[in-house]
Amino acid sequence: MKNEIKNPFSDNNCFFCGSENKLGLKLKFFWNEDKKEIYTEYLPVRQFTGQGNILHGAIQMGLLDEIMGWNSYVFTQEMAVTSDINIKFLHPTYICGEKIKITCQVMSKKGPKLNMQATLSNIDGIKCTIATGTYHILPADKYNNIIQGKG
Repeated sequence: MKNEIKNPFSDNNCFFCGSENKLGLKLKFFWNEDKKEIYTEYLPVRQFTGQGNILHGAIQMGLLDEIMGWNSYVFTQEMAVTSDINIKFLHPTYICGEKIKITCQVMSKKGPKLNMQATLSNIDGIKCTIATGTYHILPADKYNNIIQGKG
């Protein structure tokens, strides 16, 4: 079952998920109860090519980081920041007029640390890029201080 996740970010200006960012991707995220994972789909555009018709690696990393951030919020109902992220490029992600799918699952939680794995797959289901990440869950006041530049 497909359940859209409400955007927890108040300013709606995030490059990846902000609905008011004119240059942004405006991603929507969904919860798959059967698989216990969060996912989104994205249609890569030519503005984000690296070499040839391959989606730039930095955009791929950003997509994976973004979904892990969203997953940490869904899992804990608290905001988190990236502590560590490891990316493996397995197969080129081509810009070919087809959507890619990005999924994420929580692997473990220990104290304020949440470990996750995210996967970027092409239309054929081939895993192109995978990431593992550790996200640090923060109390609301500390998170707000950090994003306001006071932390």
